[in-house]
Amino acid sequence: MVNILRRKAAVVTLAVAALSLAGGGVAIAQPAAKAPVEVAQGPVRQPRPDGQPPVTGESARKARAAAGVSTLATAPGTVSFAVVREDGTLARSSGGVTSLRFSVALYGPGQYQVSFPYNVSTKAFVATIGDAGPGYVPPGGEISVAPRTAPLTNSVFVQTRDSDGDPANRPFHLVIAN
Repeated sequence: MVNILRRKAAVVTLAVAALSLAGGGVAIAQPAAKAPVEVAQGPVRQPRPDGQPPVTGESARKARAAAGVSTLATAPGTVSFAVVREDGTLARSSGGVTSLRFSVALYGPGQYQVSFPYNVSTKAFVATIGDAGPGYVPPGGEISVAPRTAPLTNSVFVQTRDSDGDPANRPFHLVIAN
């Protein structure tokens, strides 16, 4: 019995040693190229300290058009959503929603406003890059959301970027959790 245990112990020891050596080769692999210390961002005009474009006549008009349409969406546990194309037009929504893309010439690409029919300033926002069509794979990128600056409390500011972090127009899906 003792011999069997010694043989098994030797086999287990060899197996552990072999796996450690095989895994060690992976652990010490180094990347081929190191990332540059500083990465320059594209030239984007940031007119406000919070990074959002100022409230314009068009953005205020779109927000007012959506405001006050529905109070049912504010019930706890309900969800409102918007699917927005990269040009800022609304593909589909939960109703009473408007969207716009800010002027690329004035503020750079990838800046949107989505307005809902109720105050969303204290709600939870979830967004992801995503195409509006069925079966399409969306382009790679990043997305950020924030409540729109006052007085547009029924609107959300959305900023999209490409995979390198540069501002870029991207289609997206936005959900407001009540």
